[in-house]
Amino acid sequence: MLIDVHCHLDFKGLRERMDEVVANAQKVGVKVIITSGINPETNRLALEYASKYDIVKASFGLYPIDALEREDESFKAFDVDSELKFLVQNKDKFICIGEVGLDLHSGKDIEKQKEVFGKVLELAKKLDKTVIIHSRKAESEALDMLEKSGIKKVVMHCFTAKKSLVKRAYDDGYYFSIPPVAVRLQQFQEMIKMVDINHLLTETDSPFLSPFKNEDGSFNVNEPANVTETVKKIAEIKGMDEEEVKKNIWMNYQKLFL
Repeated sequence: MLIDVHCHLDFKGLRERMDEVVANAQKVGVKVIITSGINPETNRLALEYASKYDIVKASFGLYPIDALEREDESFKAFDVDSELKFLVQNKDKFICIGEVGLDLHSGKDIEKQKEVFGKVLELAKKLDKTVIIHSRKAESEALDMLEKSGIKKVVMHCFTAKKSLVKRAYDDGYYFSIPPVAVRLQQFQEMIKMVDINHLLTETDSPFLSPFKNEDGSFNVNEPANVTETVKKIAEIKGMDEEEVKKNIWMNYQKLFL
């Protein structure tokens, strides 16, 4: 009853060996993998993968565009409104919306980001879809917009804000998806301590954020099977049985996504 609520199966390191990645996940008990788009091309790939593998579900994403332009050498400009129409046309094929949000790490034009994010939140509310939020270095601004939107089905993905903002998001009733790097990053361990098990989810953000290093000190390609590492860390910190953690997180998934 394991779940990876956020990864990118279309990225290099995973897409070339998709059958193996899915099989690895199934071997450890992963029942659902949500692969997230970030632009038109990857949204369509998410749908393609979801149609091919029973355990894969598609999430419609629009990564903060000016951040994406700086991070992706192959970036191609696209029309946001056209892409949102594509979401409406395929709303029943996407289990949720994400990742979407704000980014002041790579992105600079926060007002443009807010304009796009606002459109996505408005549509998510209309379609009654859970949103998976990217908020790197813009956590407070993202929370402002989420609170204003009135959306309640919110997952804060890899939320690395200070404790006061974690508490604010938790008080708002939002959920937090914890990646496997929680095994070595104190910030996520503190979040696990702060947040009730009924508001925690497991993710990998594959192929990024691997908990394992190679002999040369570089990190392995992360994959959905590694949600087992997150479960172990949550169980350890919470003083819970691993099976109990799995059941609680599965129930959280059902409440949010089904």
